[in-house]
Amino acid sequence: MTTEAAAPTAATSTAPTARTVWTRTRGIVLAAVLLLAAAVAIAAVRSTERHGRLDPRSADPYGSRAVAQLLADRGVTTRVVTTLRAARAAAGPDTTLLVAVPDRLTDGQQSELHRATAPSGGRTVLVAASGWSVGRLAPGVSADPADSLGSTLAPACALPEARRAGSADTGGVRYTTTRLDADSCYPSARLATLLRVPAASGGDTVVLGAPDILYNDRLDKRGNASLALQLLGSRPHLVWYLPSLSDTPAAGDDDKSFFDLIPSGWSWATLQLFIAAVLAVFWRGRRFGPLVPERLPVAIRASETAEGRARLYRKANARDRAAAALRAAARTRLAPLVGVPVAQAHAPEALLPALSAHLTADGQDLRPLLFGPPPGDDTALIALTDQLDALEREVRRS
Repeated sequence: MTTEAAAPTAATSTAPTARTVWTRTRGIVLAAVLLLAAAVAIAAVRSTERHGRLDPRSADPYGSRAVAQLLADRGVTTRVVTTLRAARAAAGPDTTLLVAVPDRLTDGQQSELHRATAPSGGRTVLVAASGWSVGRLAPGVSADPADSLGSTLAPACALPEARRAGSADTGGVRYTTTRLDADSCYPSARLATLLRVPAASGGDTVVLGAPDILYNDRLDKRGNASLALQLLGSRPHLVWYLPSLSDTPAAGDDDKSFFDLIPSGWSWATLQLFIAAVLAVFWRGRRFGPLVPERLPVAIRASETAEGRARLYRKANARDRAAAALRAAARTRLAPLVGVPVAQAHAPEALLPALSAHLTADGQDLRPLLFGPPPGDDTALIALTDQLDALEREVRRS
């Protein structure tokens, strides 16, 4: 008796190798590394350039140490504070309080600061206060949504400090006021970029549209130094308030939600991004007509096509679609063999009786095989494939 040994068949592994994974992902990894390096470089450069912004102790281009030194030469002392409590305590008739970044204060902090400075009799200077803060720190003053087109402007007002300084770099936020006794200077399109609003206590509030006249690298340009020294040197003491994000909020601010703390500009930006996303969806989803089959320049072997589709099904874990494709192809091939039109190959009431008439086995239920549910795992899918092949061979032999 001779025993035939079945020759082992080499199994083709569909699992991606490490080399394949690296080949597919190296472009993405390289792009991510480049973006990370660029982000680190930009952050390092910007942190160096913007270190000590509007800080009277900083000699950086955007610092304000030069103003503090010039004021010291004229007998004006400069003290830096970073908390609201220290700023409130420093307010007085012989003090100028400069608020470097008013928009960094919360609503409660702005109202509390105004209550402390309004009756003090001193001067309060607000640097580039937008609509977020100027209405509470300087009642009666509102900021225009559009900034000035130019940075260098002429005084065009009767304020002595502005007339002596001449042209200066005050262009930035533009302001309007309902106060008839206010001095509106350095206008841009009829809106002032510098406002002086007197107070009943004898003090005043100066709203400055841009911080340029306080920067070290802009102090020697035009009348910037003269205007800065006159605005900040009217009292013997200057308190330079640099609001800190770690400062304790005023009472009542803890009740605000997250959305209350988001500036109004972010809502408009979110709306614009949503509109852009909708337009992108319509752009990508539009069709230029029906699909047209393309004649391939080369013939592709059926085995390669089958293996490629199998890899896609396995990658997507789509056993249901794979089983549906196998059953549909089997029904299409079986229908002509049993005398059923191809148009009725997928109708159980037409195909199953014709198949039963050609099979020798009695009582064989073909409905679960040809029209049953999808297999639960890969083993069941392979078993389904074998059963379909066996059924087709048996029908061809009958």
